[in-house]
Amino acid sequence: MLWQDGTVRKLVRIFLATFQAYLISIVISCAISIYPQSLPMTLLEAEVHISLREFLRHQGQPIWDHHLTMARLVSRALRLDRSALIQTGSTFSRYALSYLVPCLLSDRPILLVVPFNIQQKLIEEDIPYLQGWLNTNKAIATETQEVDFTTFKGLFLVSPDVWLGDRLDNRGGFPDDILTLIDQADYLEEWTKNHLTLTIYPDDWQQLQQEYSSSGNLIQEVKLFLEQSIFSRPNNPYQCCLLDNEERESLAYLCDTINHHPLLQGFAESFKDNNQLLWASINQDDKTFLINSSPLDVSDILSPHLDKSTMVLMGGFLDNQKMAPIYRKTIGLNQDILCLKFFPHRQNELINLYIRDRLPMPNTPEFHQVLIEEVKKLVFGCYESLKPITIIVDDVPAKAQVATFLAAEFGSQVKVENTTIDEDSILISGWKFWHQNQGKLPNPQLLIIATLPIPSLENPLVAAQVNYCKKQHKDWFRFYLLPTALTEIQRAVMPLRESQGIVALLDNRVNYRSYGNLILTALEPYAKLDYIDLNWLEDKINIY
Repeated sequence: MLWQDGTVRKLVRIFLATFQAYLISIVISCAISIYPQSLPMTLLEAEVHISLREFLRHQGQPIWDHHLTMARLVSRALRLDRSALIQTGSTFSRYALSYLVPCLLSDRPILLVVPFNIQQKLIEEDIPYLQGWLNTNKAIATETQEVDFTTFKGLFLVSPDVWLGDRLDNRGGFPDDILTLIDQADYLEEWTKNHLTLTIYPDDWQQLQQEYSSSGNLIQEVKLFLEQSIFSRPNNPYQCCLLDNEERESLAYLCDTINHHPLLQGFAESFKDNNQLLWASINQDDKTFLINSSPLDVSDILSPHLDKSTMVLMGGFLDNQKMAPIYRKTIGLNQDILCLKFFPHRQNELINLYIRDRLPMPNTPEFHQVLIEEVKKLVFGCYESLKPITIIVDDVPAKAQVATFLAAEFGSQVKVENTTIDEDSILISGWKFWHQNQGKLPNPQLLIIATLPIPSLENPLVAAQVNYCKKQHKDWFRFYLLPTALTEIQRAVMPLRESQGIVALLDNRVNYRSYGNLILTALEPYAKLDYIDLNWLEDKINIY
């Protein structure tokens, strides 16, 4: 009976894990003292293990279960120049310590590619604190500083855009063989597409007329034609459209006529490349448009730069499988690489998953009304106990209906795609907004998901990507739509694992489609709820 008690089992596991770590540290310490010359870099893994273990003890509680394992793996990559791909199953704030300690204790130069907002936190808070604790003085530099890499042995932090610019444009700012760590690597494809996207902005038309006054009439004619053609199309909620043949020909003629302008030269080259997508993004409010050229596939573009140096790619969720075959193929990672996938703790990091069965499918007329009723029950029943609340509704009319209904009851506490929210707010958002701003917002205690984040074929950019997959004879659903949905839903629920919040999934496809089990597997570990017991919730909230 005692063994059936979860508390007893947990204490036994903690004791065994602590005893194992103690034995490992004794063996490593003895080896270092007896054979110091035979252990390269004083065996970085040993030094990192001991230092990180002591740091975690000093914190008073384990921040993340896999710190020591991930730290040893990163240390091994640093010592042996062995590339690695690590799926942490957690947010940056929890696992960053696992790679920072090896970086600060290593005596070799390291390039850390990380988004600017995270870079600021590392430089201003995390690294100074760790340097003080570890008693290290490793040089820290950023992209704003000039560094001589022939003598530099420190940690160089760089934004993804600057790193991609150096690699893809062959600028040679960083050594080809420098060991490179990429955090948030689940965004690597998106970063690359954004970096390689060419855009003609509204101001560019005026600048073109000033620089090429002899072609001023042609520039004005092309701009007016594109404007009239684009805005004559039916409005769509995705605020974008693909350029049709006439629009492409008009723009191509302009590019051929003004063939010395760098931006138009880039567009001229994209007309000859089947991997390029020409599309317009539209702002209906001020009647402006942007013309864009983006790559559909970045694997061949990234591959030479990922395969020629030692890489450690880290992210919360890169692929549904440990070996990450789809992710690696998507970014063109062909080298032999050690893959590791961590899973959330089955007790401490589970989410509470509420799934309603027998609801109408999202593509039926009845769904919108039922959605409002379900949101009403959940919000009215849980608002006092679970705040803040986030409701992800991708359908624009449904989003407006839900917002109007809730605003009548909760007033200004209801925010629609607004980053200025507090702990009492009810945020209503589409998947794109949530994807772009999740890191800036308070973690919700209740996350209501109206529909699975499977990209819609009604989105012109999604339809173009699907057509490209078909031409490449790829399974467009299994290779593109489903992996996108799995990644998106994992990103959304990761922060809720820290507080064991509730995810309410109202899309019945998870129960009746063949891919439903893959969605549920990606959400594990979870405790499935058939109903929400508010008394039980209050007890859970008091614990955390």
